[in-house]
Amino acid sequence: MYKKLIAFFNRHYRRYHDLMFYSLTLAVIVLTTVLTVVITREKNHLEEINSYQKEIYAQDFTVGQKPVYVALQEAGLDNVEVSEIVDKLNSVVDTRKLQKNDTYSISTADDGTFAMLLLNQGLTRYFVANAGGQLVAGKSDVEIHTRVKSTAGKIKDSLFASMLKDDVTVPLIVDLTDAFSWNIDFNTETRNGDQFAAVWEEHYTADGTITGQDLVAAMYKGQVTGENYAFYYNDEFFDQTGKITKKMFLKSPISFRGVRISSRFNPNRMHPILRIRRPHLGIDYAAPTGTPVQVVADGVVTFAGKKGGYGNYVEVRHANNYVTSYGHLSRFAKKTKRGAKVTQGDTIAYVGSTGLSTGPHLDFRIKQNNKFIDFLKMKNRNSALRSVPEKQMADFEEMKGLYLEALNDALIKAQVVQPAAQAQEENK
Repeated sequence: MYKKLIAFFNRHYRRYHDLMFYSLTLAVIVLTTVLTVVITREKNHLEEINSYQKEIYAQDFTVGQKPVYVALQEAGLDNVEVSEIVDKLNSVVDTRKLQKNDTYSISTADDGTFAMLLLNQGLTRYFVANAGGQLVAGKSDVEIHTRVKSTAGKIKDSLFASMLKDDVTVPLIVDLTDAFSWNIDFNTETRNGDQFAAVWEEHYTADGTITGQDLVAAMYKGQVTGENYAFYYNDEFFDQTGKITKKMFLKSPISFRGVRISSRFNPNRMHPILRIRRPHLGIDYAAPTGTPVQVVADGVVTFAGKKGGYGNYVEVRHANNYVTSYGHLSRFAKKTKRGAKVTQGDTIAYVGSTGLSTGPHLDFRIKQNNKFIDFLKMKNRNSALRSVPEKQMADFEEMKGLYLEALNDALIKAQVVQPAAQAQEENK
């Protein structure tokens, strides 16, 4: 058998020799081609990795500090590149409307090529990036996180000073006083030792920047004011019984900072300048010049100008035939003009000492059916406008329970009150 195979190959050697030669040659070509492709792909992949690993240089600016196109030029980019990048940025944001405090950064690779432009405007980020030699642009919103925070303490000197010591922001303090502004006059009714607590939602970005704070619950317990609560529900504040904290009138036409009542409603007062007995049919609030004056209820401005001894004077007509007036003002708010509609709490003017006045103060008066009345003794001043609807009361009570627990935890943490178990133990 073996001899037969040898004889077969000897007879057909030339034919199979050529066939084998061509087959081997083709195999070598195919193998070489495959290896070349594999090596090329690996080389490209390594180059791509290396390009990603190039050191990126970034510089940060504000628009007010340096215009975008100037920073791009200073980064070593030519005018054509700068124009293309700015045009691309304009496709996602109007660069003509950039604000001075808008921030941006420019990134370049170690070989000087442009990598990315990142612009921060409020809570939106705009970008232009170099993607393989092509410019792409887009925008994204900054992700906002929320956490619940609280504070509590006792009054020493004033609510404002006491809360500032706990690093509470001024806007949040104002929100708390606004929530109670229909029930508590922070000019006259606060006392040292009064207790306060607040719970709020704090919104922040990944880098820790605080973007907002929303008060959701507050408590104020005072010697004069009694115990007061405010719970945020359905875009309004309600007290512990479910009645809205907002009343027809504010407790005071001036907020709580640096203000005192210097003269009350008195039909037999001795006038400090004229030195004759003349009825004082209003309330004087002594405050620094420029202190904002708030309208105490919704209404329409019927007079804004100079009026004799009142100096600069504003009069506002309200529902149920009420009229309030504000005298000795230093100046008027821009929107305070005759016929203008005003909303409770709007700033309509600023404290001054115009007219017959011994010093900066607000002369505030109120009358109904053309008869002056004592604002501090009005019986219906604190009437609630509405309550939580009956169908929503169960939901409100559940939410109130959570807020009360959070407020109590804040009071315990601040050592304003003792935990219930400890208090019971000490009372035994």
